[in-house]
Amino acid sequence: MSKSRFLSGARINPAPITKDMSAADLIDTAFLAYNGGRLREGCRLFTERMLDDDVVLGVTLTGALTPAGLGMSALIPLIEAGFIDWIISTGANLYHDTHFGLGLEMRQGNAHVSDVLLREEEVVRIYDIFFDYSVLLDTDAFFRQIIRGEEFQRSMSTAEFHWLCGRYVAERQKVLGQTGRSLLATCYELDVPVYTSSPGDSSIGMNVAAGTLQGNQLTIDVSADVNETAAIVLDGKRRGGRSAVVIFGGGSPKNFMLQTEPQIQEVLGIEEKGHDYFLQFTDARPDTGGLSGATPAEAVSWGKVDPDKLPDAVVCYTDSTIALPLLAAYALTRHEPREPKRLYRRRSEMMDRLRDEYMTSARNEAVQERARHEVHEVTLDRSR
Repeated sequence: MSKSRFLSGARINPAPITKDMSAADLIDTAFLAYNGGRLREGCRLFTERMLDDDVVLGVTLTGALTPAGLGMSALIPLIEAGFIDWIISTGANLYHDTHFGLGLEMRQGNAHVSDVLLREEEVVRIYDIFFDYSVLLDTDAFFRQIIRGEEFQRSMSTAEFHWLCGRYVAERQKVLGQTGRSLLATCYELDVPVYTSSPGDSSIGMNVAAGTLQGNQLTIDVSADVNETAAIVLDGKRRGGRSAVVIFGGGSPKNFMLQTEPQIQEVLGIEEKGHDYFLQFTDARPDTGGLSGATPAEAVSWGKVDPDKLPDAVVCYTDSTIALPLLAAYALTRHEPREPKRLYRRRSEMMDRLRDEYMTSARNEAVQERARHEVHEVTLDRSR
């Protein structure tokens, strides 16, 4: 009898796990099925395709990843290796990241301790992470102090705001004699643009808002964020490259990352097909209708993902605190460092490209008005 085409997959016949096995070897050897298999597929997609030199790779961060130390242990090594080109994060991740850059402490705790008791002792809890209430107050004071500076007294995108904040955090790290503890500082040093889809939804945004009550002129230009992120994607494609997205969790940063393609196609009327590579680690289900659980196949219907590239899309249903360190270990073992793209430096150039293409788009109201005027003039000429 002929062998079924459905039996063409690799045979499940793993070697025994040994004490000397690396994390990357463990993933390749033992993560063969179910979400372990999806994690292996995701690690390979990330390492073997997304890290090609012509790919612009964006990462989204939701959930309390930096308080758990994953900024230091996983994200910073990936950025330093040139494996992350731009980021969209919740403001909370960037706020809590700053604690480490300022030399403040987060501690492991017990999630079952009474929160009433913790409040009485001025201990703040993020599930099983504990820290003193003064950590919040000291970090708030840091942000309130730096945004008083002259360079902050204007409107700016969150990328520019975070780059300026990262510069101050980096300087503080030098004073403390430490390096590699703050994601914001590392992104400043390597010119990785960092955006926040909801800039008012964090303690950073709360302190910016407090500043306005004292006459501070800093405002966040959310329209600049929408256009700059779209410009990053378009520029990567127009330079002959591809766009990859890696999503940890979901939420607003996921949508903000993926909406770059509808902004290009639907709103600006610029010809494009969607992101080329899609990798998500999430615990959200697709059947509840939430964006966090929406599949890459559903994203195709919006123009967010190139339909021809669905075979290069992986969703792994697992906790980001499990997936991120494993992905980092795998990529750093299996791939040589890339040259950092330093996209922050190229924001003006990328925006010029986006603006130029929109100026000739049929979706542009100015273009439509010119066309209507030309038709009207032709009609008048004929009537004469």
